[in-house]
Amino acid sequence: MTTSKTDPQSEAQPNPQQATAGSAAQSGPAATTAGQRRNRKGQHDGGAAAGGRTLLKWGAGGAGVVLLALLPLLNLSLPGVLPGPTYTPGSLQLLAMCMLMAAAALSYHLLLGVTGLLSFGHALYFGAGVYGLGVILDTFDIPLLPAMGLTLLLVIVLAHVVGAVGLRVTGIPFAMVTLAFAEAGHVLVGRNPGQATGGEEGLTLATDNLPEALLGVANTRNLYWLALIVLLVVFAVVTWVQFSRAGHVAAAVRENELRVRVIGLQPYLIKLLVFVVGGVLASAVGMVYLLLQSGAVPRSLSADFTITLLVMVVLGGVGSRWGAIIGGVFYTLLDQRLTSLAQSEAIAGLPDILRIPLSEPLFILGTLFILVVLFLPGGITGAVQRATLSRGQRRQAAARQRQALENAE
Repeated sequence: MTTSKTDPQSEAQPNPQQATAGSAAQSGPAATTAGQRRNRKGQHDGGAAAGGRTLLKWGAGGAGVVLLALLPLLNLSLPGVLPGPTYTPGSLQLLAMCMLMAAAALSYHLLLGVTGLLSFGHALYFGAGVYGLGVILDTFDIPLLPAMGLTLLLVIVLAHVVGAVGLRVTGIPFAMVTLAFAEAGHVLVGRNPGQATGGEEGLTLATDNLPEALLGVANTRNLYWLALIVLLVVFAVVTWVQFSRAGHVAAAVRENELRVRVIGLQPYLIKLLVFVVGGVLASAVGMVYLLLQSGAVPRSLSADFTITLLVMVVLGGVGSRWGAIIGGVFYTLLDQRLTSLAQSEAIAGLPDILRIPLSEPLFILGTLFILVVLFLPGGITGAVQRATLSRGQRRQAAARQRQALENAE
């Protein structure tokens, strides 16, 4: 019987491969746990930073609202921007117009930025609010609030009809259908049926049943505060819709409508809902616009006004609510102040090669729009975000975009 002897050195020195495997097996769970702790810590820090930025953003927004509410009581001057101190009727009129145009741009953002609906007829609902309220006040002996409620009901029906027809198609055909309806409304107002709309001269606001607090130059500050309330209400409704379940589905429809249809949802109903809400908001802005301007003109129904809203949204940044507000205010200020600049003596004294283009505000606005599209594809808000993000944050955003593309594939 043969007995095998074991070398003591071989017992004292284990196999290197076994030692490596054993150490990996021991360090594996610990390393994994440490990695998970680091990931959780990174997620917690990222969530805390995002929460801090959100609080800072809403805090700045609240402070801005308080400042806007106090402007009629302050004596602030912005030479070149406002025609006088902030308490004067001219400045309050311009600021109220800026807020109304920002609210109208927000209603268009709900279509284009949230749902991806390129409409060339959004002015139809703005003009329906303007002319609807004006005709009702001129025809019926009813107070302001019931007249506004009746106007909203008519606009809801109108938006349902146009949306039910137009949303049967997508893309450019949808834009053409909305343009056709808007042009039909523009022609109808210009024909002055029953002497109700005033034709090309427009419609003067009937003031018999209006509150005295909204009449006269001395009450411009009340109209200013009313415009601020409308802007806040429109912003709240747009925010609620955008972050609701319907808003998430609408965003999914914007990215891939076929996939939404495949998983069993109904994109048509979601788009119709958003379309109607956007139209109602635009009509509410139009009614306050009628009170501010004390009359209605056919341009409020024209395709030019829809293009103006589109330019506002693009200037501010497509897909951003704050971008729509900034674009609306920026465009309105430029439109008003460039008109005054074009008629100034400084422009009149320039050579013809400079005087002719600079005397046309639309030329300057068009040039600005082209520059923004070429060099600032994200609009004003996109440029500000890129400027404020650090290099590491930009890398993280790029990594998230790559991960999203990989997951989609």
